[in-house]
Amino acid sequence: MGGAVRKFLVVVDDSPEFDAALRYACRRARSTGGRVALLRVIPPGTDQHWSGVREEIERQQRDEAEALLSRLGQEAAERSGAQALFLIEEGEPVEAIRKVVGDDPDIKIMVLAAAGGARGPGPLVSAVLKHGAAFGGRKLPVTIVPGELTEKDIEDLA
Repeated sequence: MGGAVRKFLVVVDDSPEFDAALRYACRRARSTGGRVALLRVIPPGTDQHWSGVREEIERQQRDEAEALLSRLGQEAAERSGAQALFLIEEGEPVEAIRKVVGDDPDIKIMVLAAAGGARGPGPLVSAVLKHGAAFGGRKLPVTIVPGELTEKDIEDLA
């Protein structure tokens, strides 16, 4: 395969606007011959004394993350025309993004969706804007998609 494939990073969260980010990234990946990288961030473990309980909770969170990425990966593959890349990191979202971007120079663009209306842009968009787009020691372009974009809007844009 000649040259690296451009990857579009999408942070998988439970927000209603996430779907717009995924659809947009898939559309861009399809139109540029790229791939979608799905990142699910698991919250950091607690300081419980019950290490067995903590391990079980972490295992369940990882299993749930894998099942979610698998389901979303099928949709991403259909929409983008290429198999999605699955990434699972534990910790705070901004740190997790820094790590995966630092580990993979083929991640060229991060796609986030902003919440509409009074809810504000959403915690991840706010954090990225506050910290700037320097991830993994390099500047990463961030595309912020309005969360209420329709399928047709995305087709027109991407």
